Amino acid sequence: MNIAQWLERTASLTPDRPALFLGHQLVADYAGFHDRALRVAGWLQAQGIQPGDRVAIFMKNCPEYLIAQYGIWCAGAAVVPINAKLHGREAAFILGNSDSAITFTSPGLNTALSAAQAPGRIVDISGADWSAVMDHAPVAAPAARASDDLCWLFYTSGTTGQPKGVMITHRMLITMSLCYEVDCDPVSSEDAILYSAPMSHGAGIYNMMHVLKGARHVCPASGGFDEAEIFDLARRLGSVQMFAAPTMVKRMTQAAKATGETGEGLRTVVYAGGPMYSADIIEAVEHFGPVFVQIYGQGECPMGITALSRHDVTDRSHPRWRERLGSVGRAQSAVELAIGDAQGRPLPVGEHGEIMVRGDTVMPGYWRNEEASAKTIVNGWLMTGDMGFLDADGYLTMQDRSKDMIITGGSNVYPREVEEVLLTHQAVSEVSVVGRPHPEWGEEVVAFIVGSADPSELDRLCTDNIARFKRPKAYITVPELPKNNYGKVLKTELRKQLEEKTTPM
Repeated sequence: MNIAQWLERTASLTPDRPALFLGHQLVADYAGFHDRALRVAGWLQAQGIQPGDRVAIFMKNCPEYLIAQYGIWCAGAAVVPINAKLHGREAAFILGNSDSAITFTSPGLNTALSAAQAPGRIVDISGADWSAVMDHAPVAAPAARASDDLCWLFYTSGTTGQPKGVMITHRMLITMSLCYEVDCDPVSSEDAILYSAPMSHGAGIYNMMHVLKGARHVCPASGGFDEAEIFDLARRLGSVQMFAAPTMVKRMTQAAKATGETGEGLRTVVYAGGPMYSADIIEAVEHFGPVFVQIYGQGECPMGITALSRHDVTDRSHPRWRERLGSVGRAQSAVELAIGDAQGRPLPVGEHGEIMVRGDTVMPGYWRNEEASAKTIVNGWLMTGDMGFLDADGYLTMQDRSKDMIITGGSNVYPREVEEVLLTHQAVSEVSVVGRPHPEWGEEVVAFIVGSADPSELDRLCTDNIARFKRPKAYITVPELPKNNYGKVLKTELRKQLEEKTTPM
């Protein structure tokens, strides 16, 4: 089925229910939302867009994003979401690789595409073309699509090379949405989903279950992440759910404690997209209360691998609560989860290896890249490239990307374990641990520190908490850690700095 039918059903049942907001200002009810999406579909079909074609969205967060998205689906085409923070050349590569015939943009971004000589037609939502789209006759109903037809073509962040297009089907998004209801957080019509992270990625992919339930969709007037704005909207709107990267959760906690905000109106904060360190989530729960849920997923299995429940994030009575809090939870309902060796063979409980997953939320492969697909999907299993282990209760502890593991003197060091220890120091705000080539040991551990901690204090902290071979051999203070457009630390850049002989403290 076409997932756009969920919007059709909600608009038919509750047409007057408020749907789209810019800040606290209502932009459209569900009848208006649905009508505008059908007009987008009508206009696209008039331009020659056929079912299965790709249409891109290169926009900052705004209500028109969802209108364009559902319009593309109603036309039977596939959405190519592009992070608005990308450079025009990066966006142009995605447009060319995906053969996107049309791109919807928000003000300012069309210039970046034009400068990069991006292929295809560009439609700016602030211009006359968009007015023509909204004036076009609507189609009667969403185009028929099979569940395994392409729905989203999501491009990976490309931290290790050119991004690859992950083929995401209607079935994958429908299954992910239903798993969210069961494993993460039930949605009601009284809820509001707040899009403070990019709608091209983690935040936007959670729109579907909220459309199905007739919830409100809120784009901050700022177009992005602003702590004061989030707290204000949560108070005004009530029952707010949002997606946040771990760095965003940390910033919200710091801002709330500094200003006296309590998080009134925040019902659920789903965090994912990078390592959430135990010290940070403990502090967040102490301040905001039981509003947090963690998920683990990848573009190749969007938001759909594991979930750590609100209870597990909050509980402090279980004898192993710290271990569970440090995990990424248990397998979501629609997937199988295993730990594999270098050949992809499942390992016993408790053994460390590569995280493998299979099920209806796993991609069929990469767009026009059979070689990469064959390396990533092995015997039906998605080889995630992440390392971890399962305990007897099914909780998955993720350690690091396989490429980030450090082997020193024949022993494995998982950077996250060292990072967790260093972050307990009050003068350390951020840290990233990488390996540096060593002539005798193969690699040695190096820590990049954002903060003012004394290296001798950090050394003692590590000696008191982890094995000596895991202790960093150098601490390098930096003003900030290099990150990509999704907020993930670029360890490749840190390794380059080491190659350039950055002088340690």
